[in-house]
Amino acid sequence: MNKRDFYLNQLCLVIMLSFLFIGCGTRENSVPKVKKVSSKMALVQTTMNQKKKLSDYNFFKGKLSDLAPNENVFPYTLNTPLFTNYAFKRRFIYLPEGKQMKYNAETVFDFEEGSIIIKNFYYPKDFRLPDGEKKIIETRLLIKEKDIWTPLNYVWNEEQDEALLNYVGKKTEVSWVDLNGTNRNITYNVPNNNQCKNCHLNGKKITPIGPTAAQLNGIFKDLSGTISQLDFFAKHGHLNGLPKKELIPRFSVWDDPKTGTIAERGKAYLDINCAHCHQPQGSAKNSGLDLRFSQNDSRKRGVYKPPVAAGKGSGDLQYSIVPGQPENSILLYRMMSNDPGVMMPEIGRSVVHEEGIALITEYIENLIVQ
Repeated sequence: MNKRDFYLNQLCLVIMLSFLFIGCGTRENSVPKVKKVSSKMALVQTTMNQKKKLSDYNFFKGKLSDLAPNENVFPYTLNTPLFTNYAFKRRFIYLPEGKQMKYNAETVFDFEEGSIIIKNFYYPKDFRLPDGEKKIIETRLLIKEKDIWTPLNYVWNEEQDEALLNYVGKKTEVSWVDLNGTNRNITYNVPNNNQCKNCHLNGKKITPIGPTAAQLNGIFKDLSGTISQLDFFAKHGHLNGLPKKELIPRFSVWDDPKTGTIAERGKAYLDINCAHCHQPQGSAKNSGLDLRFSQNDSRKRGVYKPPVAAGKGSGDLQYSIVPGQPENSILLYRMMSNDPGVMMPEIGRSVVHEEGIALITEYIENLIVQ
């Protein structure tokens, strides 16, 4: 066979194989191509009350960024709030006409159908002038519908006249002048909808975190003037089952020594910043660490408790908390880190809370185990 015939035979073979493969691709028993599903689909949670724009809810009257509450929208505050990259927060509860909250001594209050918890995250331009010019970054909602809480995030525009529904999260640059007159700047991460579950998942249900008796048991001038928030809500028919004053628990204000001992303030700080995950129904239950304020077992609170899994997150330290030795305590080591593989909390912050570190350092230094 000469070279010309050889190449012709090879060409014929290629053509025949091409037809064979094309034919196989059209046979009825061939494997169909799998259609890719966008990962964004998992982030979308629907609710009947869902709006595309924050203004459509009519929570606020007048200029939207003034956050002046409309009827049935009530401001509230917490004695010890969650740290979120030094962001300021303005919180509100929307209660449909005739609806109430139901008092619980230990857990979050029960809310009726249609209730909405509203939290606005913002930064004053100058922290020394907290009521001055500000930039609102996001508004987070928790909407109660058919006994299910649905989280929704709204990201504010640069004009500060609207916030739009956002499922996938966003990074934005934020700058401010701190209380010492120092210029600060960070990259602020607005969470996606799935990340909301990391903190709000309790058992198999999403639940609020902040509105508890111990956190609301205090005076908030924006709401109640000179009486406690709880008394205000009960007096106006918005809270059912409020017991006598002496039976109501109360958290200390984490940075105000006049409100409690270092032990009380330290436990309150760990409760709001850590216990939504580190408790028997939380997403970090496998750690065996329970940082709820009500937990009195020192071992479960981390005292001389070895980590479940050694490694980078432990910093080669032996125990979560070593009384009198903050430098040898894993809990503080992780709070002081910005390494994503080490830091705690693992979401919600990108900078270290310096004042929180100082508090927990003092808490561990003075910890007495009985």
